[in-house]
Amino acid sequence: MTHEIIMAGFGGQGVMAMGKILAEAALMEGKNVSWLPSYGPEMRGGTANCNVIISEDPVGAPVVTEATAAIVMNRPSLDKFEKDVVPGGTLIINSSLIDKKATREDIKVYYVPANDIANELGNGRIANMVMLGAYLATSKATKEDTIMEIITEIFKDKKASVIPLNKEALLKGADCVK
Repeated sequence: MTHEIIMAGFGGQGVMAMGKILAEAALMEGKNVSWLPSYGPEMRGGTANCNVIISEDPVGAPVVTEATAAIVMNRPSLDKFEKDVVPGGTLIINSSLIDKKATREDIKVYYVPANDIANELGNGRIANMVMLGAYLATSKATKEDTIMEIITEIFKDKKASVIPLNKEALLKGADCVK
């Protein structure tokens, strides 16, 4: 199966990190991958999104044309990308920041209070990991253990203390969609 994912939000919400971690995990599992970041004109606070494609087959172009999933962290991202999800695809909405419901009925929609969960865990910056956990639980695009290997590698030196917190955030996100 080919997974074509759009991840979108404001700059500073960890959208690029979420996409990069997913792409690295898929690579580690021997899959073909592309990761394409896209920034709005202003970085932090502006819009940011990335396209991740994970496939057993070679990936021809890095641009997601038929999203099997969209992970949206803010209202402008929902407004922009809901229409790009293929019928039967998945839309994961950060319900902490988005007060609007999805308008489509031909896709699976999950409402994940990512910021609320991150704040409960004591670090508002891990809302992206909550959303990634929800995505992994719905898609099985990569193994959770592989994601944790990547996170451990990223934070192993100066920030090792956040590794357990990121794992907990992934698990809490997965719990929201089970």
